Amino acid sequence: MNILLTNDDGIFAPGIRALAAELKAAGHKLTIIAPDRERSAASHSLSLRTDIHVKKIADYEYSVSGTPVDCTVIALQKIITEPVDLVISGINAGQNMGEDVLYSGTVAAAVEASLMGMRAIAISINSYSEQKFEVAAKWMCRMLEMGIDQLAKSHGVLNINVPNIDFEAVKGIRLTKTGHRKYYNFIKVIEELGNDFSYRVGGDMPVWDIERGTDAEAVSEGFISITPLGFDLTDGDAYPAILDWLETNHMLHLES
Repeated sequence: MNILLTNDDGIFAPGIRALAAELKAAGHKLTIIAPDRERSAASHSLSLRTDIHVKKIADYEYSVSGTPVDCTVIALQKIITEPVDLVISGINAGQNMGEDVLYSGTVAAAVEASLMGMRAIAISINSYSEQKFEVAAKWMCRMLEMGIDQLAKSHGVLNINVPNIDFEAVKGIRLTKTGHRKYYNFIKVIEELGNDFSYRVGGDMPVWDIERGTDAEAVSEGFISITPLGFDLTDGDAYPAILDWLETNHMLHLES
């Protein structure tokens, strides 16, 4: 396949390098276009009203001074001239489960590709240190051999999370929904002097609600989780209360 590979950890991050090596060994053609530095938690941001610099660092490899979403847009609209079969974002250093998908530049890069009509996958490993990236990379290649790319659809992303364990220790693959997590001590105090304050976002590790059928449960039990993500953010469950409120205030106008 002709694959666009990107991430949010930067073009020289070990995750994207491990995945690139495995994909090339499997015979896939790669174009790697990724941020020139770490862009974790960039979410779906674009670089507006500023120049974005692109540097060719090797054949079919480019670093970008912008966000992960910038990378996807520039890659698909300006750099790659041949049809792209699949966009893969990752391997991210750390999980992208539950609410993490709303902050993740890794997931956002894949989402942007899907919005542009591409098949897209985001893949992450569930550890912030001593990651077994080669294991996640081998599993990604194995899933491609099984045809997982055909499950990715336009206007949807497959979000994959891999436990940080040996290849043979992975128990299997589960279809999951997004779980929930809570952060405590989320803001670190750097300095508080008079009217000047310095803080840093990022504190203790999140505490996961290990609910049945979630990505967090699957990964905690040694399974790879696959969560299909859609883009319709409409909350249908809120309709009855809003309709009742509109009717109570004589503002309800329904199309005949």
